Amino acid sequence: MKQDTIDRIRRFTSDREWEQYHTPSNLAKSISIEANELLECFQWSDTNFDIDHVKEELADVLVYCRNMLDELGLDEDEIINNKMDKNEAKYPIELFIGSAAKYTELKHKDINE
Repeated sequence: MKQDTIDRIRRFTSDREWEQYHTPSNLAKSISIEANELLECFQWSDTNFDIDHVKEELADVLVYCRNMLDELGLDEDEIINNKMDKNEAKYPIELFIGSAAKYTELKHKDINE
C-alpha cells in the first residue's frame, strides 16, 4: 500500500478519534464482518456481480487490516513474507502444482517416483 494511502487512513481515523475503538478484538470482528459483506457480493452467482460493490467491500477489509497492523505495530511486508516462507515449505511446487488439496490431504510422496 502506498504511503499516501496509509497516511490518509491514519488521518481519517485520528481526525475522528476512533483509535479508542481499535482494539485488536474489535478490528478482528470488523475485518470478519466486512469480509462477509464481500462474500455476499457473490452469494448467488460466481460470475454475475457488481464490481463496484466488490471494490467497496474489499477496500473496507483492507482499511481494517491496515488499522490492525497499526494497532499491533506490525509490518505488512514482514508478516506476509514470513507466512509465504511457511506456505512455500508446506506446499512444495513438485507436490502441489495444479492441486487445490490442503497440505494435510496430499501424502508427501517421494518426488523422484
